[in-house]
Amino acid sequence: MPQFTHGEISIELDDKGYLVDGSAWTPQVASALGEADGLGELAGDHWKVIDFLRAYQASHGAAPMIRVLCKETGLSLQRIYDLFPAGPAKGACRVAGLPRPDSCV
Repeated sequence: MPQFTHGEISIELDDKGYLVDGSAWTPQVASALGEADGLGELAGDHWKVIDFLRAYQASHGAAPMIRVLCKETGLSLQRIYDLFPAGPAKGACRVAGLPRPDSCV
């Protein structure tokens, strides 16, 4: 498994770039992954998406569908892509420490 190191953060990722151990996620890990993905410093709407994804995953055992993500965060699909150019699954779920979604988020 690949090791991701950014500053003082060092975590194990799977071959698709997602955390191997979701319990290793911290806000600092999210920030490091976001910086590595070219997102810059994570700001308010980034955290709104990340926090929603983490809460939904914890209560439902899976990532939400994209329309649920948009509705519940109040953010348009375009805004989510502006925040996470790699998309909700590759970008947002990865930074949020969720497992790789089986289907389109």
